[in-house]
Amino acid sequence: MIHFVNALIPVLALIALGYGLKRLEFLSAAVWAGIEKITYYLMFPALLINTLASQDLAGRPWSSLFLISTLVLLITAGLLWLYFALTHRTPAATFTSIFQGGVRFNTYIALSVSGAYFGKEGLALVSVALGSMIVVVNILCVGVFVFYGKAEARSAKTFASQLVMNPLVIGCVIGWLLSLTGIGLPWVSSEIFEIIGRAALPLGLLAVGAALRPSLIWGHTPAILVASLAQFIIKPALTLALCAAFGLSGVAAGVLLIVFIAPTASSAYILARQLGGDLETMASIITLQTIVAFGVMPIWAWIWLTAL
Repeated sequence: MIHFVNALIPVLALIALGYGLKRLEFLSAAVWAGIEKITYYLMFPALLINTLASQDLAGRPWSSLFLISTLVLLITAGLLWLYFALTHRTPAATFTSIFQGGVRFNTYIALSVSGAYFGKEGLALVSVALGSMIVVVNILCVGVFVFYGKAEARSAKTFASQLVMNPLVIGCVIGWLLSLTGIGLPWVSSEIFEIIGRAALPLGLLAVGAALRPSLIWGHTPAILVASLAQFIIKPALTLALCAAFGLSGVAAGVLLIVFIAPTASSAYILARQLGGDLETMASIITLQTIVAFGVMPIWAWIWLTAL
């Protein structure tokens, strides 16, 4: 348990540093936007490509990781849609933010904690899991805007373009192709991608902290509660139940749980802005979940370690 807390401390410290630097105006808003952009569009895809391209799937439980993670995401998405259909109280734009807040996960935090707690094996397995999960999550989250976003977002063209142009999806596809074909990253390209990708996690965590907006939390409590119930209760409970049902254990089950107890992604705000989500609700969900996660994650880790 203490080892898991120790793994969280550097992650929390970088997020807090990003928040503090933003509030002190150490860097301008334009610089923070640039950091977020280069991390999201270049460094993190490079990290995914480098990690996935070097993976040998032989002996790795990739099929179980894919099956369990997909079931967790689909069941959670179904429950959130059922909530929206039955309550009739939530505006459509607000529901898209609740949906992203309950389905998405912060990949920077998931990768950082998995690597810190499980080492290279954890980083390798979580990358394999994320290689499929990122695609599924983006299909679900872009799909919800096709039904409930602004009018111009409700088209097959928007759905396809958002998926095809998503840098994380592109990174996963390239990484998997390089791995499955056996090409890998030839010559010095592996070192180049590794150097670029190495900067993704610290800069990404700083950007997460800089994006926090605590002042917006109080006006959006019902939406935050629904999204956080899905994020911190339903998803991890489903993960543990399905891992037990399908016999997935050890590091593979651990990294899957870490992904599903991480807070929602700050990139959810970008998609909400592009396709007509409720921006203030989305920002408040991201902020509170990021703060609360560091209290919730050790509890679920304790439950998982106790259940072993």
